[in-house]
Amino acid sequence: MSVLENLQPQNVFHYFEEISRIPHGSCHTKQISDYLVNFARERDLFYCQDQDNNVVIIKEASAGYEDAEPVIIQGHMDMVCEKEEGYEIDFEKEGLTLYTDGDFLKAKGTTLGGDDGIAVAYALAVLDDDTLCHPRLEVVITTDEEIGLLGAKSIDLSMLKGHILLNIDSDIEGHFLTSCAGGLSAHVQIPVNYQQENGVLASIRLHGLEGGHSGSEIDKEHANAIIVMGRILKYLEMRMQVKIAALGGGLKDNAIPREVSADVVIAADEAEALQNYVSDITHILQKEYQVSDPKLSVDVKIGEEKAYDVLDMASVQKVLFYLRNVPNGVMHMSTNIKGLVETSLNAGIMKLNRECFYVSTSVRSSVKSRKEELFDRLAYLTEFLGGEIDMEGDYPAWEYRTESKIRDQVQKVYREMFGAEPVFEAIHAGLECGILSDKIAGLDAVSFGPDNFDIHTPRERLSISSAGRVYRFIVELLRSMK
Repeated sequence: MSVLENLQPQNVFHYFEEISRIPHGSCHTKQISDYLVNFARERDLFYCQDQDNNVVIIKEASAGYEDAEPVIIQGHMDMVCEKEEGYEIDFEKEGLTLYTDGDFLKAKGTTLGGDDGIAVAYALAVLDDDTLCHPRLEVVITTDEEIGLLGAKSIDLSMLKGHILLNIDSDIEGHFLTSCAGGLSAHVQIPVNYQQENGVLASIRLHGLEGGHSGSEIDKEHANAIIVMGRILKYLEMRMQVKIAALGGGLKDNAIPREVSADVVIAADEAEALQNYVSDITHILQKEYQVSDPKLSVDVKIGEEKAYDVLDMASVQKVLFYLRNVPNGVMHMSTNIKGLVETSLNAGIMKLNRECFYVSTSVRSSVKSRKEELFDRLAYLTEFLGGEIDMEGDYPAWEYRTESKIRDQVQKVYREMFGAEPVFEAIHAGLECGILSDKIAGLDAVSFGPDNFDIHTPRERLSISSAGRVYRFIVELLRSMK
């Protein structure tokens, strides 16, 4: 049974539901990539699928539009896979459970994947409708955008003829993006050593944080679970002897981590003291984050007394020094565009294994030199502690064009359809437009999409009515390009 069969536009929500049945988290895109290829084959459309699962599908112009400039419609097929605490799902094998709640489309217990499944659904709906009027359509669906825009980097676009790009990867209806920040992922590894110690195991769990997208919501001052756990552990370490046995949290470096856990070993007679200290720091944190993270909570569970493998004292000091001194959050605001974050970073993944303490951080800036300077700060801190740092997924900023034909056309069509002015703006989050602009000389692009809230979290919800309006806008924009 189709959950969305009564939603309009029917073809858009049909394809969104089809996509949602297919596991398509970052690094696991083969199934959805093959689905797109089969879609093209069944309709006798030109397609190209590369070794990274990127897919290009081309549909020639409709009658009367043969001389119109080709249009590239672009989005990404991967999604951020986050779930609610206690919800059981294997993102590599299972699809999503969709449901509607008033005007919103949601997924039970998980992220919805509206970022960027709606772009794929729009593209397939347009390609599948032979009644539409349009120029040559060059649909580009990339992979692994959420972990560093990797598909956009590797894709070969030499078969394209278009220089107009409609990137459908934004989440506020009526807001059209014209530039974005560049970014990279920094992977830190600091070597650690273990020793065996007798004591009671205390499991500390920080949870209930809001999380969010590390680009578009970094200015909301939401607590970062990794950074806050560093503060908790240092608070305890200043008051009692704490030996770290386990530490980890966060799933994606571009998602503000919502929960993290730490196992520490303490003397048996200090269990009550530890619980009291945790209660004290929890009250402090709840007061500080009462607006941004009202559900912040810290739990302690006392385990059995025995011998445990724990970090030696030098390793504990290195881990705590890193967590208490690493920069995180907004670093610079733009001096050109009021209210725009220029430079930021987000510690998104933390792991402690037998060999090293590992942290993956997303670094963003619309100023190339400041992005590089921030990476240098991370490198200096890491190397000071005897560790190593690697860079992955470095991508350029998308620079603003003072003259843009597609921006002018968007404004004209939007005014005619809605009797209102579209908003053109920049964004701190990374988009593939910068990479694609490097690949296609003279690329003229805008990025837009329907209202989609709390992306990268299990609270993600897509406005059904907004999705319909944006699709009608796409159809009319293509018709106007004769």
